Amino acid sequence: MKLLIISDTHGFEQELLQVKEKYDKEVDMMIHCGDSELPSNHVALVGFQAVKGNCDIGNFPNDTIRQVRDVNLFATHGHLYNVKMTLMNLQYRAEEVGAKIICFGHSHLAGCEFVDGRLYINPGSFHLPRRILERTYCILEVKETEFNVQFFDHMHHRVESLCKTFSRKEE
Repeated sequence: MKLLIISDTHGFEQELLQVKEKYDKEVDMMIHCGDSELPSNHVALVGFQAVKGNCDIGNFPNDTIRQVRDVNLFATHGHLYNVKMTLMNLQYRAEEVGAKIICFGHSHLAGCEFVDGRLYINPGSFHLPRRILERTYCILEVKETEFNVQFFDHMHHRVESLCKTFSRKEE
């Protein structure tokens, strides 16, 4: 199963539409981790499982839980869990909801890590990245034996330094 994960687009509606159109037929699910700064019914967000960021107004849920293959995915923006300081609050919430994949934004820091059987993914910012130059999003492929996380820049080129594969045997 393949998922498109993006966050912190901050009003970039045309750019979000382009990413959506590129992957619409290639992915099984699209997730926006908040701060789209678009109305929840905006055409660029149609088809996304979108959550509310600290810069969003309107009818978005704060969090969402979705079944991905055989695991739960938990998506949130992160501001309500203080992710700029620690992932501990996010970890506690993931444990509460039984999530093995946790997607979040807010910090504008792209990256992924596998800790205690859980995959944490921050797709970075498609508008104002921090610590790297590339405006990023990612594609997560959930396979029977592994999680494959590929990061791409706004021109759809792989950002090799961020891409990782994790064995699910560690779950």
